[in-house]
Amino acid sequence: MGTLIDVLAPLLLIAAAAAYGRRVRTLAERRRPVGVWRQISFGAGILVLIVSDVPPLSGVAEEIVVAHMVQHLLIGDLAGLLVALGLTGPILQPLLARRPFAWLRVLGHPLVALPIWALNLYLWHLSALYQGVLDSAVLHLAQHGCFFAFGLAMWLPLVGPLPKPAWFGDGAKLLYIVVVRFGEAVLANVLIWSGSVLYPDYAPGEAEWDISPLADQGAAGNVMMIWTGLVTLGLFTWLFFRAANRSAEKQELIELAEAHGFELDPARAARAVASGQGERLRERILGHSP
Repeated sequence: MGTLIDVLAPLLLIAAAAAYGRRVRTLAERRRPVGVWRQISFGAGILVLIVSDVPPLSGVAEEIVVAHMVQHLLIGDLAGLLVALGLTGPILQPLLARRPFAWLRVLGHPLVALPIWALNLYLWHLSALYQGVLDSAVLHLAQHGCFFAFGLAMWLPLVGPLPKPAWFGDGAKLLYIVVVRFGEAVLANVLIWSGSVLYPDYAPGEAEWDISPLADQGAAGNVMMIWTGLVTLGLFTWLFFRAANRSAEKQELIELAEAHGFELDPARAARAVASGQGERLRERILGHSP
C-alpha cells in the first residue's frame, strides 16, 4: 500500500525543489537574488515533506492514530509554513503568468484561504476518509497532497508574497491566527473527549503498540492541542515584534524625509513599510534633491 507514496511523493518533491533551484539561479543572473534564508526555508520544507512520507514515520502512521496526526501536522502546518516563507513574488511570477494558474493569486486573500483550509481539515478527519487511506495508496497520496496544498494556502495570507487586501493588517492577522488555531483546537477536543472510537480500523496497529483505541485517539488530540498552543504563541510573538519594528521603521522614514525636505505622508510611509518597500522609499528620499 505504501509503495506508491514512498516512491512517487519524494520524486514529485525533488522535481519541485529542482524547479525552485532553477528559478533562483535565473533570478540571481538577473541581479534579483532570493535571500539565502528563504532558500533554506524552502529546502527545509521539502525535507520535512520527504521525511514525513517515508519510513519510519510513514509506517508507524499506518498503525496508530497519534503517529498519523504527527505526520499531518508536519505536512500541513510545518512544511506549509516553511515553503510559504521560501516563496517570493519573482519566484512565482512565471507560474502565475500562465493563464491556467492565474487564479492562484486569490489564495493570498484570507477569506478564501481560511474556509478552504478548514473544510479540507475537517473532511479528511471524517471516519470514512481518515480510515480509507489505510487501504488505498492513491487516497493516501491525495490526503497528504491536500493537507500540504491547503496548509500552504492557509499560511500564504500571513507570510506569503501573494496580494492581500488592504484591510488585512496586523489586527486582522491576529484574528486570522485565532480563528485558525481555534479550528484546530475544536478538532483536537473532539478527539480527546469523544467517548467512542472514531477510527476503529487502527485497532490491529494499536494492539501491536499496546495502546487502547481511545488512548491513541486522545493522544492524537493532545498532540494537536500542544502543537496549536506552541504555534499560536510563536505567531503572537512574531506579530508583536513585527508591529514594533514596522512602527520604528515608519517613524525613521518620516524623520528622514523631514531632514531631507522630502514631503512624505505618514500613510504612505506605513504602506511602504507594510509591503516591504521601506528600503526602496528610503533610497528615494536620500536621492531627493530639494
